[in-house]
Amino acid sequence: MDTENFTIKQISVFSENRPGRLAAIARALQEEEINIFAFSIAEAKGFGVVRALVDKPGVAYKKLTELGFMVSFTDVIAVKMRDEPGGLFEIAKILGEAEVNIEYAYAYSGKEVAVLILRVDHVDDAIRRIRGAGGELLQSSLFT
Repeated sequence: MDTENFTIKQISVFSENRPGRLAAIARALQEEEINIFAFSIAEAKGFGVVRALVDKPGVAYKKLTELGFMVSFTDVIAVKMRDEPGGLFEIAKILGEAEVNIEYAYAYSGKEVAVLILRVDHVDDAIRRIRGAGGELLQSSLFT
């Protein structure tokens, strides 16, 4: 089973946690006509980490590093789940039974389906288990 087609490059942008920093990141992405599909912000001791799925991660990396931001890539997966009670449980149960640890997650929801973005400790195992249980993942080609 080819797991590479389901491994997505998420950008992580590290920045001081102060007013205007998110606007600067968003403006830079807008200037390059980069679409943000999903993002989350985490805070730790005066710094923020903006994690995002974008349609042009390479262009985003180049633009943001040129502006002085520290940017890195992280491999994540995007799992379609039912957008109703129990949808998250189904995915978490599959991974828990496979002893795959979820390091962090964030999600977005649409009318027909929700998508769970996962950083896990064993990406290939997670992809195999989810697909083996009939789960559906978004292909990485949607984010390049």
